[in-house]
Amino acid sequence: MVTKEEKAKTFENILRNHKLKVTHPRLKVLEKIFQKDTATSQPELEKSIGDEIDRVTLYRGLSIFDEKGIIHKVFDLHGTATYALCSTACKTHEHHDEHVHFTCSSCNSVYCLQEIKLPEINTPSGFSIDQIAVNAIGICNKCKNLQKKADGEA
Repeated sequence: MVTKEEKAKTFENILRNHKLKVTHPRLKVLEKIFQKDTATSQPELEKSIGDEIDRVTLYRGLSIFDEKGIIHKVFDLHGTATYALCSTACKTHEHHDEHVHFTCSSCNSVYCLQEIKLPEINTPSGFSIDQIAVNAIGICNKCKNLQKKADGEA
């Protein structure tokens, strides 16, 4: 089991490796994103962090993390930006999150399906791809189990 101190060191190393100052707000945001198994939005982060970090500091932190390739942005069904940790292959201004993003149409949670890799896309001459996004929409396992439970009780 990973201790709190080991996690803190990991987050500190992530910041240092991306040439960012280690600050309490940055560590707190990384910790909150890391704790979730789904992508999380700024409003969700504000709610879970509380008054510890003001909205502007949180926004700036998310922006710099996205820019540096620490997190990537995915939009949910309502157009709200959600954030998830990037793979270690991501670099500043160079995201490599070529995987499927699954959005649950019931609870609106966004999952990164890292195990589903996208195929290589050959572009016509003169074209260049900056970003590829594949979004799958359906019912997540949690909602499916809740539905089964509700159907069984009816």
